[in-house]
Amino acid sequence: MFKKVLFLLLVVTASFSFAKNVSKQDCEQKGEGFIYAGNECINYAMFEGDDNDKLIVIVHGTWDEGSNVLGRYAPFAENLNMSSDISTIAVALPGYSDSSLNKLKSIGSKEYNHQAATKEYVQFLEKLVIALKDKYESKEITIVGHSAGAMMSGSLAGLNPELLKNVVLVAGRYERPDYANEKHLLANDVLTKMNKESKFIMIYGTKDEISKPSVTKDFYKKMKAQGLDVQLVEVKDAGHIDLDMTDKSIEAISSLFEE
Repeated sequence: MFKKVLFLLLVVTASFSFAKNVSKQDCEQKGEGFIYAGNECINYAMFEGDDNDKLIVIVHGTWDEGSNVLGRYAPFAENLNMSSDISTIAVALPGYSDSSLNKLKSIGSKEYNHQAATKEYVQFLEKLVIALKDKYESKEITIVGHSAGAMMSGSLAGLNPELLKNVVLVAGRYERPDYANEKHLLANDVLTKMNKESKFIMIYGTKDEISKPSVTKDFYKKMKAQGLDVQLVEVKDAGHIDLDMTDKSIEAISSLFEE
């Protein structure tokens, strides 16, 4: 099947231009591979399917600030695109690859901890997903989040229940941690608001020491009790890093689009 592939980024070396502010006008002048959303200029890689009616958006987890995450996630997006025949986008959150740091702090900031657990960041992700949906005139959004990306994606599923058709959460955190206050938003806070018409996939690795299997399995039980359409996927002998990129994970994601 013919595919038009847009590899919308420069990944030869990590970019350190993220530290400067980027205006909406400057962001638009950067051309393809950039979108202005939530007062940030976001770098992304897109691989197109036959049409853009359905769109997969991949949200990465925490890496050292300034990391070239698209160098790692663009090949994953391409692989998922080829496996599912669905247009797929990997985004670089603020402070990563060539994305700006206009207003937000990086989720990998050593000075400002737990950014991914804040309501501000979840609201930013909401604006980013809506901007991508509008740009490509997509009708259905599937979000795939890993680690901190899963934490934000799970929260987004309850913050805006109608936005996401499918939600894939890989090795995230969903309960309120001890540090949480009124500025934070976790999936458990909005569990009762999640859309029962959406499909959810929860993925864990049996050797994950960062997000232990019990974290995912316990929240899966809560989602089931809430009447949500949720599937639990175990990846044997898999750790935390690149759990979303395993064959078992890609197979589970692709199954969402089988007729």
